[in-house]
Amino acid sequence: MIFLIILLIIASVDFGSEIMEIAKNDLLRFVKLSVYFLFYIVVTYEIIKQVWISETVNIQIIYGVISGYISLGLIAYFICMSIEMFYPGSFHGISASNENPEILSNSIMYYSYITMLTIGYGDISPVTQIAQKTSILIGLMGQFYLVIITAIIVGKYISQSARK
Repeated sequence: MIFLIILLIIASVDFGSEIMEIAKNDLLRFVKLSVYFLFYIVVTYEIIKQVWISETVNIQIIYGVISGYISLGLIAYFICMSIEMFYPGSFHGISASNENPEILSNSIMYYSYITMLTIGYGDISPVTQIAQKTSILIGLMGQFYLVIITAIIVGKYISQSARK
């Protein structure tokens, strides 16, 4: 809880500095990404833990599973965005480059979810070795989440139905 409060304070300071247009340099952008990254790691962990320890499957558990998957995609986004910040040009097919941060951010978000879902249209591709390895990791994270969490939920649902 203390960790979440600290992250909330850092995020609030970051939002305040962004409003005052201080957050223009890369260091503050990296701090902002780091805070969000840590926040979503904690959130995803808590969601998975709650799904894991639940005894019954209900609508809240289903929402939790969906939220966990979305959070996992955001973690992938923050990883890819950090790579693009430190190694510009790591992803081929992003037209905006660093000139328009909003288009860059949207393209990286799109790439992260497409990779996690293992769709892989090929319009954006990793070029550097770290981006390629991260893409593999993101695809594996998405598949492991789907396979393991789905198996847990189905097993609990079957067990719940058998008890009735």
